[in-house]
Amino acid sequence: MTAAAPKDAAAAASLPSPVITPDYWKDACRALSRSDRILRRLIPRYGDARLESRGDPFITLARSIVGQQISVKAAASVWERFACLVETVTPPAILRLEVATLRSAGLSLRKSEYLLDLSRHFDSTGIAVGHWDAMEDEAVIAELVTIRGIGRWTAEMFLMFHLLRPNVLPLDDIGLLKGISTNYFSGEPVSRSEAREVGAAWAPWRSVATWYMWRSLDPMAITY
Repeated sequence: MTAAAPKDAAAAASLPSPVITPDYWKDACRALSRSDRILRRLIPRYGDARLESRGDPFITLARSIVGQQISVKAAASVWERFACLVETVTPPAILRLEVATLRSAGLSLRKSEYLLDLSRHFDSTGIAVGHWDAMEDEAVIAELVTIRGIGRWTAEMFLMFHLLRPNVLPLDDIGLLKGISTNYFSGEPVSRSEAREVGAAWAPWRSVATWYMWRSLDPMAITY
């Protein structure tokens, strides 16, 4: 690999990817604006911005692993460095890398191992990628959490950002809890049960409301 290749890979990683957006978004925003005074105020701030899917289940799960327990900005930086390690981010390409190489991109030892395990699952077609669209949310979660490094939070991000499911409430998400605290409880800490109660009023559009909670805290839109 020449010295210029990492720059080329970085440029490729930074190119806009084709994205898919939910066809329910406007209906959800109208319903939430009618029923919730906080969202009635928040939704107009972000114009036509909305949840987006990259259309690639492997990329979504890989980005979710990279983004575990770090900020949106930090996750984007680590992902860019990670993408520079290969020409295209695919399971076979990642499986050719050593853990030490993955760690050089800023990934922890565990995240490096998780990405390799995820790549092995996809490379062996040991998971039901083609059936997820027809499966219930909890069934998809149950299958995904069998993969090392994917817990319920990561599976819920997959439901939202790849399958574009409209009614996901990721109660283990720190950003969601902080958004509810800031917007509904004047900054007072909130419990998962309190967040669940707020989220119950958002159904059947809890994914949409969650996305606006995130945006109320961070000007950079979350993508996986």
